[in-house]
Amino acid sequence: MAHAIERDMTKGNPTRHIIAFALPLLIGNLFQQLYNMVDTIVVGKFIGPDAVASVGTCSSVGFLMFSLSAGIAIGIGIMVAQYFGAGDSESIRRTIANAIYVLSVASVIVGVLGIVLAPPILKLMKTPDHLLADAVTYMRVTCVGIIGIAAYNGVSAIMRALGDSRTPIYFLILASIINVVLDLAFVLIFHLGVFGVGLATIISQFVSAITCTIFAYKKISYFKNLREYMVPQKYYIMKSLSLGIPIALQNSLIAISCIILQSVVNSFGANVMTTFTITGRIEQLIQQPYSSLAMAVTTYTGQNIGANNIQRVKKGYHRATIITLIFSLCMLPVAYIFGASIIRAFVRKEVVVDLGVQALRITSLCYFPLGMIYVPRALLNGAGDTRFAMINGITEVACRIVFANVLTSIPSIGYWGIWITSGATWTVTALVCQIRYFSGIWKSKAIMKK
Repeated sequence: MAHAIERDMTKGNPTRHIIAFALPLLIGNLFQQLYNMVDTIVVGKFIGPDAVASVGTCSSVGFLMFSLSAGIAIGIGIMVAQYFGAGDSESIRRTIANAIYVLSVASVIVGVLGIVLAPPILKLMKTPDHLLADAVTYMRVTCVGIIGIAAYNGVSAIMRALGDSRTPIYFLILASIINVVLDLAFVLIFHLGVFGVGLATIISQFVSAITCTIFAYKKISYFKNLREYMVPQKYYIMKSLSLGIPIALQNSLIAISCIILQSVVNSFGANVMTTFTITGRIEQLIQQPYSSLAMAVTTYTGQNIGANNIQRVKKGYHRATIITLIFSLCMLPVAYIFGASIIRAFVRKEVVVDLGVQALRITSLCYFPLGMIYVPRALLNGAGDTRFAMINGITEVACRIVFANVLTSIPSIGYWGIWITSGATWTVTALVCQIRYFSGIWKSKAIMKK
């Protein structure tokens, strides 16, 4: 029987479950994006456009560094959701206990690699010499926070798998407020520049990790009395890795393709780099409803796969598709009418504003395909079909590399090919995801069989 903090999504109205689960996630994701948005606004207004470019060029690399621990956390969440749907409390506790070992080792390895390899990676990305020092500083500081990100992602993934999407956002809201205050203090009062912006971010990340973990230990029964389960068990470690690593590799491949695209962006100079950074931040904001919906679909699918209810999974997929379409259509007039005002919130330089307005108009036409990457991918992951994530990641890599290099080399298109590449990549990847969903392969991928 579900406790008050949990949500059993194997019964009741699918649409109501998905929306009720996704809304708190959306709030949390918006606050998480506030980290990046405030970083960019503070850097742009109080340090300068070059500093925006320095921070922006680290975004793809940062995503790559965070992908491993984030992917494994998702794999752990999938296991917990399916065991919860099947009513297997013993396996939930064993999964949580072994997750501690997996996430700790993964985050330390990735963090150290990021700190050591920051200079050669950023040079390989053709980061301009006058931006390199700040970019290296920002990347190294944020890599220190990977341990905090892994801890928060792991605990919150388990909470979501149990149907609780609301509690983790409280800790994100707290961390976001701390991040805003520290950003302004470190930049305006202590004059720490880009280093201060990165430091504010990692402090806030550790706050969210520590507070979320303490709450889980005190309030969630599955986190209590884990001592007898703390002996590492090969099955749970390997299963979390087999589910999580394909997602991590998918995210890593996507990040690599973004790094390659960023190197193309960098070749067009500081104005295009700044514009790309700003439009990227805006796109991250636009993606939050899709991401929130996807997390809801993953948990919904995991629990219902655990309960062996395939038809209910399909019904949830159809409802999520309709929600995605409605939101995508609503965002089109926002991009076309308010684009200039949105760009000016980040930077005052008119040439960047003009570039940004046109760029938003290009990518907004493909928001629905973007959303339809998230929904089927979430269902496939929740069902345990995470190996498809590799195919998905390879698709994005191929599209970004081919489209970016071909389109930007056409004189009549030039740097506009950067944003056309994003839209074209989303469209092709969405089609590949749809093919996998309708193939039905995912139906046989559950981690346990009834």
